[in-house]
Amino acid sequence: MKANKPTAGSAAVRASGPSAAAAPRRNSADRPAATSRRRAPAKPSVGHLAEPVDSPTRVLRQFRIVFNAVKTHFQQVERKAGIGGAQVWALSIVADQPGIGVNRLAAAMSVRQPTASNLVRSLSEQGLVEVRREGADKRAVQLHVLPEGRKLLRRAPGPTAGVLPEALAGLDEATLQRLEADLSLLIVSLGADNSAASTPLAQL
Repeated sequence: MKANKPTAGSAAVRASGPSAAAAPRRNSADRPAATSRRRAPAKPSVGHLAEPVDSPTRVLRQFRIVFNAVKTHFQQVERKAGIGGAQVWALSIVADQPGIGVNRLAAAMSVRQPTASNLVRSLSEQGLVEVRREGADKRAVQLHVLPEGRKLLRRAPGPTAGVLPEALAGLDEATLQRLEADLSLLIVSLGADNSAASTPLAQL
């Protein structure tokens, strides 16, 4: 006796009944993203600040970069040489110009004579420079670098005058004149004390 074949209608009823296998649920990753939603732009991190739109802030950041470069160089000089940047500069000038006097040293460093005298006194007390009086005028002194001073200069990082004087010396005359004029306006605006102009950067 042959079994009755299921009709198409009965198959459809069974498929729609509670015993039918549930259709596989779609993973959330398979769902199309809503086109109307947009992510908020990420906020810049502290280390990557957004470029400021106002000119004073941009220029202020440039001054920070310059000051940091100068400070970092003098810190390296003091760490490796054991003395301050102004003393290293003075020592290097005496090494390049044996027999130089205090007045000429002050002129070479663009500082006042008392400032140069204090630097020479410190270098002499540390055994780095010898102060001689060889001429007819015993008030005038001649400066000479001692062996310990030469050893110190060999381990001191350059440039001995500092990174800022070195960078300025590499600029063309037109740029320097423009800088001088613009910085003069800034100094007036600050109401700054002009006497600081003769103080070495390392001592500021």
